[in-house]
Amino acid sequence: MPDTKASAVDEVVIQIRAMIRDRRMGIGDVLPGEVELADMFATSRGTIREAIRTLKAYGIAESRQKLGAVLTDGHNTAMQDLFAFAMEVSTDAFQDIQGFRRLTEMNLFDLLMAHLDAEALARLEAINAAIPTAGSADEASERDYAFHMALVAAAGNRTLTETYGMLKPVIRRLMMAGKTKRSTLEHVFIEHQAIVEALRSRDRIGFAYHMDRHLSAGLVFMPGAETYRSGQQQETERE
Repeated sequence: MPDTKASAVDEVVIQIRAMIRDRRMGIGDVLPGEVELADMFATSRGTIREAIRTLKAYGIAESRQKLGAVLTDGHNTAMQDLFAFAMEVSTDAFQDIQGFRRLTEMNLFDLLMAHLDAEALARLEAINAAIPTAGSADEASERDYAFHMALVAAAGNRTLTETYGMLKPVIRRLMMAGKTKRSTLEHVFIEHQAIVEALRSRDRIGFAYHMDRHLSAGLVFMPGAETYRSGQQQETERE
């Protein structure tokens, strides 16, 4: 026998999410109260209450005193926390994340050429200029991430931008490697600037080359990097 109560709650959740889309509601907006929602969807306040609980469980909404149910980005935050907790800083982790970044950032050239303008290039250069003056590894990794986030966002693909944002804790943890050295900050600045110059001159090959070098550079700071490189070289020789 079907659970009619669960089905009714599920239906209301779908209706509320449709209402959120139709009204173009965003993070921080307050959902209508239980009475209004019950009238709107011709259901009981109990069903509305259960539907709101479901939205909260998914991180779509949270209760705020004197406001009621407010839309949040709790789902993304939860995913970020999960990634950050699960990710061990290691050579394998570095290769996995940088592999993802190669698939995304190194293939942005056409999108960037279609969307990038002088203002976006100036913004990239301004972010990059602040990296050598960072006062700590944490601050340097935040600025490093900001540069790459601005690059991804400039491509104009919302889904890609949101996915990159979800991975921020993991990417930043890897970016921390070596950032205590002033020479590393200078190298990051130079590598970023080369990427910007390749974009400015619309140089596809130069962009791919400098991005590839940049994404590989941090491997030297990973635990067991020499052992990993030796293993990779042996595999290449066997092939």
